Amino acid sequence: MFNKVILIGNLTRDPEVRYTPQGTSVCNFGMAVNRKYKQGEEMKEEVTFINIVVFGKQADTCAQYLNKGSSALVEGRLQERRWETEDGQKRSKHEVVAQNVRFLSKKQAGAGADQYSQGGMPAPEETTDIEPF
Repeated sequence: MFNKVILIGNLTRDPEVRYTPQGTSVCNFGMAVNRKYKQGEEMKEEVTFINIVVFGKQADTCAQYLNKGSSALVEGRLQERRWETEDGQKRSKHEVVAQNVRFLSKKQAGAGADQYSQGGMPAPEETTDIEPF
């Protein structure tokens, strides 16, 4: 079996950090991923909203340098969480558990809106690819 997700998009909200009882950082943020396609003569755009979860040192780095509107490339795996509400209803949701997060910034004038380059914080010579613990 194979479970790998690669997404490029923009954060829909500021990252939120929590800590497990053992002290491990857990960062959550939402991401919007766009898909453009042609339907007949008309160009259409579809937006998908995805929840992202990051653990460990990478969670701290994401919380420090990303914010709503930031562009990022996320590599990870798809996971389904299931739970039961207080009134007994069963719920579930899919999310991406990030293994690598790369910070992106949109290219400056003259580049298309869909073209991205690595950049932003931290400086380009520092890596933002942090392996999970």
